[in-house]
Amino acid sequence: MRRRRLAPLLAVSVTATLAPALATSTATAAPAATPSTATPSAASSPAFPSAARGALDRYAEQKPQWKRCDADSPAEFECATIKVPLDYRAPGGKRIDLAISRIRSTAPDKRHGVLFSNPGGPGGEGLYMPLGMRERLPESAQQKYDLIGFDPRGVGESSPVSCGLTPEEENPLRPYKPETFDKDVAWARDVANKCEEKAGDTLPHITTRNTARDMDLIRAILGEKKISYVGYSYGTYLGAVYTQLFPGRADRFVLDSAVDPARAWRGMMQWWAEGAEPAFDRWTEWAAERSEKYGLGATPKEVDRTFWDLVAQADEKPIEFEGQPVTGDDIRSGMRGEIFSPQYATEAFVELKKAAEGEPASAKRLAPFAGPEEPGTAGAAARAAEAPADNGTASFWTVVCGDNSAAWSRDPESYRQDAIEDKGRYPLFGDFASSIKPCAFWDRSVEPATKVNNKVGALVVQNEWDPQTPLPSGQALHAALKGSKMLTVLGGEGHGVYPNGNACTDGTVTDYLLTGKLPAKDVTCEATAESNEEARKNQKRDALPGSPLPERAPDRF
Repeated sequence: MRRRRLAPLLAVSVTATLAPALATSTATAAPAATPSTATPSAASSPAFPSAARGALDRYAEQKPQWKRCDADSPAEFECATIKVPLDYRAPGGKRIDLAISRIRSTAPDKRHGVLFSNPGGPGGEGLYMPLGMRERLPESAQQKYDLIGFDPRGVGESSPVSCGLTPEEENPLRPYKPETFDKDVAWARDVANKCEEKAGDTLPHITTRNTARDMDLIRAILGEKKISYVGYSYGTYLGAVYTQLFPGRADRFVLDSAVDPARAWRGMMQWWAEGAEPAFDRWTEWAAERSEKYGLGATPKEVDRTFWDLVAQADEKPIEFEGQPVTGDDIRSGMRGEIFSPQYATEAFVELKKAAEGEPASAKRLAPFAGPEEPGTAGAAARAAEAPADNGTASFWTVVCGDNSAAWSRDPESYRQDAIEDKGRYPLFGDFASSIKPCAFWDRSVEPATKVNNKVGALVVQNEWDPQTPLPSGQALHAALKGSKMLTVLGGEGHGVYPNGNACTDGTVTDYLLTGKLPAKDVTCEATAESNEEARKNQKRDALPGSPLPERAPDRF
C-alpha cells in the first residue's frame, strides 16, 4: 500500500454483531443509546432466513492480518483487508474487499476504545485518515483511542468501482443553457449507462446504509462493543445513518460540517445554490466597506453591478488568461466557493478584473475561475495501481444516485424547468445545482433512504459560512438527532471545523471525545482570524495523507 494524496480490545462474542445492521426496512425513530453488557446475535435477527445466519456470524470471526501499510509510513500505522458481503441481504453470496487501518492508543492503560473517521465524499478515501488524525489530535485523545481508518466500499483499495469515464464525462458542473441542454441530457444518460454496463451488479450495493453496516462489522471484528467517530461533510450523514441503524453501539460521535439527512442527495446539491446567496450579499457588503482599497464599488449594490457586468462581459467574450478562456459561467461557479471568505473572494475578483482589462494578474488568485481540474490528475500515478482513474467520480454518483432514487425525477424536462427557475432564484449557482444529473437515469434504489430520527448523543459542529454544507443544513441534522448538541462557529468560514486552533471550538470537541459528556446546552464560539486562516489552509491542503480536513472539490461533500 502507498501513501496517498487526497483529492481523513474489549472482548465480546463474535456473534454479537450484525442483526440490526442487516435489516432492510427503512429505519425510523430509534431508542436512545443505553449501556449494555451484550449485543444481539445475528442468529436472533428476523430479517434473514436461518440458512443465512451462519454466514453472517462467520464474517465477524475474521482475524485481520495487520501489517505496516507501506514502507514510507510509520511502523505503528497498520493496514489489513477484510471481506464483507456485497449484499447484506444475501451474506452467503459475493464478497468484496474492505481495506482498514489502525494506529493503536499511545497509552493502553488510558484507552477508552476505537475512534473511526471519514473524510467526506461520497467517494473520499479514508484508509490514511489515522495519520492525519494523529497529527491533529491532542496527545490526550491519542491516548484514549485506537484510530481506525477505512476506505468505504467501492472506494480506493476497497473493491473500487469504475464506470470507465473520460475526464470530460467526470465534470458535473454544467450550467443550464437552452442550446446545450440536450447535450447535457445525453451526458447524464451516457454516464448512467456506462456505470450500469461496467459495474451494474455492484452499484446497487454501494450505499451509505451498507457502508454503515461495514463499519459495524469492523467493530465486531475488532472486538469492540461500541465505536466513537469523527465524520466530516458526507461523513456526517454516514455517521447519522450509523446512529439510526445501531443506536446502542454509537459512543462519542462528532459530526463536523453536516449534511441535512432529509435532503440527501439532490436537495443537498441545491443547498450549494441556496446557501450561496446570503454569502454573496455578505461579500458585497464587505467589499463595499473597503471600496477605497479594492475599487469594486462604494455600496453593496455597486459591487453587485460590478460583478454581474463582468459576468456578462465574459459571457459575450471569454476573458483570456494564460491561454485559457474564462467564461461568465466559470466566474459564477468559481465565486460560489470563494464568497464564503469575503477577503479571498475580493482579492480573486480584483485579479480577474485585471485580466479582463489586459493587465498582469495573479495566476494563484485566478485558480477558482480556471474551471474544474481534470479528475485524476493529482496523484494519478500513485493511484493507478489500486484504483481506476474515475473511481472518485464513479463512487460519488453510485452513492448519490443509489442512496435515494426517489429524490431524482425521471423526466429530463423537469430538470430544465428547475434549472430555469432556480437560476432566477439563486443566480450565482442555481442552474448548476438543479440541472440534470446522471441520477435521472439510474436504477431504483434497492432500499428506501434512511430516515434519521433518534435520540443518540452526538456533537454537531458547524461554521456559520460553509460553502458545501451551509449552516441550515447543520441545524437540520441537529434537529433530527434529538440527543445531540450543536457547536456553531459564528463568523466561521470554510468547510470543516475541527481542529482549527480556536480554543473554544477545539476545547469543546476534545472535551467531548475525552469524557463522553456533551455540553449541557448548544455552544456558540466566535471565529478568530487565525482559525479562519487555518481553515483556509486546510481547504487547500493537497498532499498530506489522511488530512482530517482535506481539500474538497466544489462538487463534493
